[in-house]
Parts: sequence; structure tokens; C-alpha cells
Amino acid sequence: MAHREPFAETVTRFEPPTHRHVLIRSPAGGFLGITDGDSVAVLDHADDKAVWDEVEGGFRHVVSGADLTAEPGGNGFCRLRLGDAFVGADGSPADEGAWFTPGHGPEKLPSEYLRAFRDNGWVCLTGILAPEVVDELHRVSCTGPYANGEYDRSRQPLCQTSALARQAVEPVSLWLLREYMGTNNIRLGHTPSFAILGKDDGERDVQGWHSDFPYLWGIGGRANGGGRIPALPGDIVLGVQRNVCVSEFTKGGGATAFKLGSHALNSGPPEDWGTGNTYAQRGYRKEHGLPYNGPDADIVEAPAGSIILYDSRTWHRAGVNRTDVRRAAILQAMIPSYVMPFFDTSGAYKEFLASPVADQLDEHERGEFEELMVHKVGRMAITTDRELTELTKPASQPGSAY
Repeated sequence: MAHREPFAETVTRFEPPTHRHVLIRSPAGGFLGITDGDSVAVLDHADDKAVWDEVEGGFRHVVSGADLTAEPGGNGFCRLRLGDAFVGADGSPADEGAWFTPGHGPEKLPSEYLRAFRDNGWVCLTGILAPEVVDELHRVSCTGPYANGEYDRSRQPLCQTSALARQAVEPVSLWLLREYMGTNNIRLGHTPSFAILGKDDGERDVQGWHSDFPYLWGIGGRANGGGRIPALPGDIVLGVQRNVCVSEFTKGGGATAFKLGSHALNSGPPEDWGTGNTYAQRGYRKEHGLPYNGPDADIVEAPAGSIILYDSRTWHRAGVNRTDVRRAAILQAMIPSYVMPFFDTSGAYKEFLASPVADQLDEHERGEFEELMVHKVGRMAITTDRELTELTKPASQPGSAY
């Protein structure tokens, strides 16, 4: 197998943005935008129409050039005027303006990200998460400035901080996912949680090359393409992986390794790269070394708070952390609603609803998170049937290190 190269992957690095746009949230959490040239409205999504720049005295709409005058209030709130009229909670003119919240926005216009995503099969939203969200994710995962703590694995991560739900509903990435997969109805394939990678000891089992859910090429039981989904003609996309860089992603720190552009091949990784099937065997890495890590593979380095979206057909594997600093990420399989999820999300969502952190989301965030977490048949939410699972469980199930 060709996997003796000394970490020679090709690096693509994204630096922290020197400028970023602004998203302005309504009292209910929607996005203030301008449509039809000069009409102010509150939108349920964050495309180019919802993007502003901060200017002296207020905000300028990036696409139309229209200006809003801001009257600051406390705690980051402000009232806005378009001309002589206040802007109401729904975007319409009002005698008394509503309180809006300008905040952290994207480095680029969403349409720019979408072009890159469609052209390349992946895109990096550099530093897209607000610093306070990133700090909370570090706190709960006990990484970064909180590395002296111990991660609490006894409780559902969703119930420990609202930041885990907030990162899931980051609006620009959601708009991109819906556009790329060609449907507004998208879901999480499993419950969001932390992937924390400690220093490699040179012997522990590692992940082999594979494509992600729902394809699972390279880990589906057959060589080169074996998985849940056969190769399909055409442009239909059945899944996108959403990697959140809680920690800074670096080559030495265990950033995900990719073969960028491999989604277009519509096939699984080659056996001589070391597939997930092969490296699922316990002790295989210790005896045979690491999977392929030469220059035909890619590492995307990005600052904390970045989100990397990539077509789930893309060959990739977990990185190898060669530092003394734990790396935290949130790895999320995003699927159209017509694809069956990888794991049941209903139990975790019910725990989340019963926890105090659920009340920390605004109306828009709650709606988006429910949409992502609740899978339905018609109008009925669905879950697993534990009794039926026991009745139909095979007599013996082979173990796996994967």
C-alpha cells in the first residue's frame, strides 16, 4: 500500500477574514433584507438579499446600496430607519421601530460561496461562527482556553449549551446546503456532537479513506465503491458533510484529510490508499502504518469557527494529531429529507426540548433546529422501535474498530 509518505499532503490554507459582512436579525430571529430593488423585508434565509455592511451611522445593503440609519439601544440592539420611516418587526414602515440585532456575518456574499461549492464540490466559510459561539463550544468540549477541564461524556452535549444547536442552524451554511442539494427540506443524518482528537501515539487505530453518509463508499463491505448507495448517473446529491472547526484546523493538529474533487469521480477510494474497510480491523494501523498521506491528498487549514462543506462522495479520512493540543470539531452529515437518517435523532431532540438551553434559542433558530432534527412520515414524527429492533436483531454481529 502507498502510505509511507511522511505527511506530505497538499495544504490549502484560509486565513482569518480581515473584513466581514453583517446580518441583521429581527426580534423573532429572521434576517432583514431588501427585495425587489428597494423593498425592506424580513427573510427566513440568508442569501445575498440579507447581507449588509456597517457604515458610519448605520448599515448599507451590499447588493442594492440602500442605506439604513441606526439608533443604538442597549445590549447590541438598535432601531433602524429607511429614509424618514422606522422599520417594523416585519420589515414594513412603522411609527415606532422594532429592535433589531446586527451581528456576525459572512466574509463573502453567499452567492460567491455557492459558485465555489458547485464548481469544486466543497467550500470553506472562514470564521463564519460568532466568537461567543466558538467560545461556548470550546468550553463544553474542554478544548482551546478550557483545555484543563474534562469533557462531560455523561450528558447529551445538546443539553449542555445552546451553542451546539446554534452552530447547526448557522444561516449561510444552511442556505448553501439547500441550494447545493436542490431542496429546502434537509435534515441532520445524526445528532450533532463533538469529535475530539488527542495526540496520536503512533499505534492507535485510525480511520481509512471513505466517502461519507449516505454513500459510505470504502466502508460498505465491498472494495472500491461498496457502500449503501450505488454510483448514480446525473447530478443528484444525496448528502453533504458539514465540518465545524471548533479548534483551528491545521495539518499537524489533525485537520481532516481529503481528496478534493473526488466527488466528481462518483466512486469510492482505491484500496491502495487504505480504505475504511481495511483500517476498521483492530490493530491494522499498528502493523501496517497509516493510510495514504502523500501529495495527492489535501488538507484544508482554517481558523476556529470556520465551516467546511463538502459533497459526501468526497474521499476523506480523519487527520492525525501530532501536537499536544486536543482538536475539537463537530462533524455533521446533512441529507435531503427523503434520505433515511444514519442514526435516530428523536431521543436527543426530546432531551434538548426538556433542557433549559432550548429556551435560549430565538423563534427562528428553534424552527430551523426542529426542521433539522425531526424526521417525519407525512405529519408524524418518527423514531426507532426498540422492541422491534430486539426481535429482529441477528444472532451475532461482527465487531468493528470503525
